[in-house]
This record gives sequence, C-alpha cells and structure tokens, in this order.
Amino acid sequence: MVEVGPLPEDLKITDEDWQKTPPNIRRLVIYLLEEIARLTKRIEELEAKLNQRSDTSHRPPSTDSPFTKRKRKKKRKAGGKKGHQGCRQAMLAPTDTVDLKPERCSCGNTEFPEIEPYHTHQRIELPEIRMEVIHYVLYQGRCPRCGNLAKAHLTPDETSGYGPRLTAFIGEVAGIQGNSRTTVKEVCSSVLGIPISRGGIQKVIDRVAEAIRPHYEAIGRLARRARVNYIDETSWFLNGTLMWLWAMVNTTVAYFKVHPKRSKEAFAALIEDWVGILVSDGYTVYQRWVELRQTCLAHLIREARGLSERKNPEIAAFGRRALAELQRLCSMAHAPPNVGKWRAFYARLSRLISQHHDREDEAGKFSRRLLSEMDSLWVFLEVEGVEPTNNRAERALRFGVLWRKRSQGTASDKGNRWVERILSLKQTCRLRSMPTFPVLVEAVESYFKGQTPNLAWIEQA
Repeated sequence: MVEVGPLPEDLKITDEDWQKTPPNIRRLVIYLLEEIARLTKRIEELEAKLNQRSDTSHRPPSTDSPFTKRKRKKKRKAGGKKGHQGCRQAMLAPTDTVDLKPERCSCGNTEFPEIEPYHTHQRIELPEIRMEVIHYVLYQGRCPRCGNLAKAHLTPDETSGYGPRLTAFIGEVAGIQGNSRTTVKEVCSSVLGIPISRGGIQKVIDRVAEAIRPHYEAIGRLARRARVNYIDETSWFLNGTLMWLWAMVNTTVAYFKVHPKRSKEAFAALIEDWVGILVSDGYTVYQRWVELRQTCLAHLIREARGLSERKNPEIAAFGRRALAELQRLCSMAHAPPNVGKWRAFYARLSRLISQHHDREDEAGKFSRRLLSEMDSLWVFLEVEGVEPTNNRAERALRFGVLWRKRSQGTASDKGNRWVERILSLKQTCRLRSMPTFPVLVEAVESYFKGQTPNLAWIEQA
C-alpha cells in the first residue's frame, strides 16, 4: 500500500484541503500521480524512438519516411566543392580521323591558303557487337596398331563453353554491378545476342568466384598487416537466416567476410592476428579493443542531435551543448586547434560530462558513454592517418546493403563466398581507382590455364 505523504507538488490544492482528504483517497491520488509520471516518461521515450531519423540515430537513410525527410539547406552552389579536382572527358586514341576545313567565310570567300587546327572534337561510338563463336568438332578414330578408340579432347578453357572475356563480363554485370541472374540473362540476350539460362549464368559465376579466390586471400593478408583499419558490420541473410556481413577497410584494400554471428568470435575471425589502430562505432566488442581505438564521431553527433530534439528541456539543452562540442571536435580534423583552443574545448567537455554524469535519464547515459570513451575521442589528432569517423567502412558496406535489399541475401554458403570475394575485389579496385573488368579477365584466363593470377597490384600498397 502506498504511504500517505505530504502534499504532492503537482497537486493544485491547498494543504488544508489535502489534510481533510481521507487517507485512502490520498493514497490513490499519490499512486495515480506516480503512474502518470511513469507513463509520461514512457510516452516521451516512445515518441523519441518513433521520430528517429538517419541524422539523429544509427538508422540508415533508406528508413526515413518520405513524408518526414528534411529539406537540406542550400549552403552552396551545386557541383564540386572549391578545390575539388574536376573530371574531364579523356581524349582517347582515335580509330579514325576526319579533317574538317572551313568551306566559306561570312564575306563569301571560299579559298583559304593557310589553315591550322584549332580544336579536336571527340565522338565515341559503340561498334556493332558480333560475338566470336568457335565450334570445336571433336573426332575419334580406331588405332590400326592396337585397335583402341582414340578421341580428341578439349582443354579447360575450351570446356567451359564461354571464353575468359565473356565469363569476366558476366561476373562484372552480376557481381561488380550487383544485378540479378534474370537481369544478366536479359543483358546477354539483348546486347550480346546470346541465349543463356540462369543455370548457365550461375555456373559462369561459380568459375569467376574460384578465379578471384587468390585475390580475396591476398586482400585479406594485406588488410591484416595495415596499421589502421576501419571495421563495421551489417545484417545479411542466408535463406532467411540472419547472418552478418563484416568489412575491414583501410586506404588500400577492403576485406569482407560473412559470418553467422555478430560477436567477439566473429570479430576475431575477421581480424585473426591483426593488431593496430581500430576505427569503429560504439559496439561493445569494439569498445573492448585493447589497442588504440578511434570511436566514430559521426555516430555520437547523431545521438547528440537526437537528444537535442527531446521534449524534456534539460535533456534537449544537454543535447545541444554536446552536439556543438562534438561537431567542433570533428572539425579539428581539418583545422587542428592551438593549445588555447584545445584547453578551452577540453574544459567545456569535461564540465558538461561532470554536470550530467549522475543523472538517471538519457543525458546521464550519454555523459557516461562519453566519459568511458574519452581516450577514443581524439586519437585522430594524435596519430597521423586516422580519420575521426568510420565513414570509410560504411561507404564500403553500402553496396553490400543495397545488394541485400535487392536479393534478400544468398541461398547457399557458396553464394556467401561469392559475395565476400566480389565485394572485396570491387571495393579494393575502387580504393585504387582501378577498373575491375581487366582484373576479372586476367583472373579468369589464369584460372582456365591453371596458373597463378597477377597479384602484384594488390601488394603494391
């Protein structure tokens, strides 16, 4: 039974009327006030969760409602930022040259004794695609000496039915571009004029997966030798069963691995014996990393922005102050502070944490997290080559997320290996600004010949 206490502050009656109220009614009133306070707090928490957006939580942008998307303020003109290196159309080697000479002047003259080129206009066209089709007619004959039947045999390259370049092209469309088997079939039929079944496409993809296995293993070895790695994970599905797609990314390679769990065990399977500087979000497994770790400031900034929009004025005020300090810290990656600015920032952040550390609400929880990760907030200022956010890993994972949304994952372990290998090759080539198709062609050619592919470009960090 609730004890009868003094007049509650929220009850707008006089103390004299409260004392005249029967004890059982007073108990009921106190109970109802406490229940209303509890339910009000719960409603605020649920509303905050319901109003979460990609810029106030860990939710991806694709989960934002089209009716609540916030219009971005136009801070600058569209296009590349100032100082951004432009990308102009490269002049390719011509297969033909046409000289265009002036025919008539505005005055009516048609003779020009001295002319010189002043501009070269390039026009690129796709030639008509005519597939090279070779029929291998195999003969057999009876040996006149021993009577045995001797037959001609195909080489591994000839047995496949599809040459290295066509095999690599199907791997490019299916894996690098992430298209479905049906889409690949339609492209082959419409563009190349090749009738091929989905089962045939799958066999070709299996060959490409085997062909790039040495590349995948080399990428993994190089990733585990890097000084700094950006690590993240996202959900994946195997026949509807939840799995996890892990990414280990640095400035030269991107290594992917599908694992059944999101745990310390899966993290260990990804990194093996790697020891270095980890850049990650606030997942508990990452927080227990014994070496140097930079926590992702972008995640903390989103959480602080979410707190700044709470209805509770104290939590909202704390969120605005935390947001300002974290944004200021992140900007130091481009404009390192002097000693005075750093001391002022450190004092403000420490004061903010100490003022809210003991609170039982979300402000207190966030303050305690900032305190626990204090040593991981500004590693990027102390170690050259470390970035303040985990965007490098998130960008690499983005294509895997889109793949999962399109295909709902994979249907076999063999499919998981294909995803791991082709994503690792795709993102590593992106980091090196290299086209993937020539790599696939060389890999398939080496696979057909039983040779080791060229892996020197991977080792060139």
